[in-house]
Amino acid sequence: MSSSSFERPERIQFPSDEFEFSTLAVRAGQHRTGEGEHNDPIYPTSSFVYSSAREAAAKFSGDEEGNIYSRFTNPTVIAFEKRMAALEGGDRAVATSSGMAAILSTCIALLQQGDHVICSRSVFGSTVSLFEKYLSRTGISVTFVDPTNPDNWAAAVEPNTKLFFMETPSNPLAELTDIEAVSAIAHANEALLVVDNCFCTPALQLPLTQGADIVIHSATKYLDGQGRCVGGVVVGREKEMEEVFGFIRTGGACMSPFNAWIFMKGLETLDIRMKAHSASAMEMATWLQQQEGIEKVHYSGLTTHPQHELAKKQQSGFGGVLSFEVKGDRDAAWRFIDATRMISITGNLGDVKSTITHPATTTHGRMSAEAKSEAGIKDNLIRVSVGLEAIADLKNDLQLGLAAI
Repeated sequence: MSSSSFERPERIQFPSDEFEFSTLAVRAGQHRTGEGEHNDPIYPTSSFVYSSAREAAAKFSGDEEGNIYSRFTNPTVIAFEKRMAALEGGDRAVATSSGMAAILSTCIALLQQGDHVICSRSVFGSTVSLFEKYLSRTGISVTFVDPTNPDNWAAAVEPNTKLFFMETPSNPLAELTDIEAVSAIAHANEALLVVDNCFCTPALQLPLTQGADIVIHSATKYLDGQGRCVGGVVVGREKEMEEVFGFIRTGGACMSPFNAWIFMKGLETLDIRMKAHSASAMEMATWLQQQEGIEKVHYSGLTTHPQHELAKKQQSGFGGVLSFEVKGDRDAAWRFIDATRMISITGNLGDVKSTITHPATTTHGRMSAEAKSEAGIKDNLIRVSVGLEAIADLKNDLQLGLAAI
């Protein structure tokens, strides 16, 4: 057969169950315009043009599929959503303007006045504020629990409990929650389980396969991986995601096409980055345990971590974030941080550049003293997000901190 008569097989349609994670992270949801471009295009447009009034009416009514307005239909954003759904194993994903917008949109879409939420006490400080200060104004109540024991979740159930919310591993103490056990409790009480999977990402943990109903991400962190922009995403079943999408369409907490494109570029290297982050964090945690100025290291990859076996069960890796307590008080922690020369002092995490912060006065600074105490956020606690620099250089930088205390 001559080359001119050869017919190429039909192109693969993504998402597809045929492929492994790293392949899906590169190709799932890819959209091409027909111009032959190899890279994913960006659609920086607010609206879309129709060939006729009839077509416009059909698109707006939903009788025909197609793009309407970039607040809720944009090809670049949809491509990112399809890729995230494929990676997490969900029916559908809905992109949002930030990780906090993802949490807010999920709660507003799926809860109503009089509903009750059970939330891990070990979550991002802004998550605590959202539930405690703002959602409470809508008549939604919340109970915070120690996330490490499933019995605590069961004991907090009330007749009007509709949603369980957890962050596992937690920020910043790497506390774990048994997803499978808590999902069984939630479902026995006809409640939904929502898991913030920001620290592990789908490269290391798949909550939906362990019983969770919904997964939430701050895409700002590891999904991007280079600290370039802010965004969030919610993944789950079609039924719940249609409700979340409805709120995004109306409320406008949407992701921009440019940010969606950035996140797709980040996803292409997510698998290899998470493996590298995990390897360096493991080496750093082991090294820190041996240093005289360190009282305690919090990292689930360590055999000394009280939930190490659970981490091995529900994660394929331990992630790139660790925290440690220095000998001394807040001033000692600040001296340690200020003495470093290379690691970035910032509250963000998940970047290729290592970051260091003092949770009690930054990421969890708005929590009450009592809430911080219950969550184990001490004044001598420091959090490091281990990047992709040479581990020897990172150790040398932290050695400066140790010398300062």
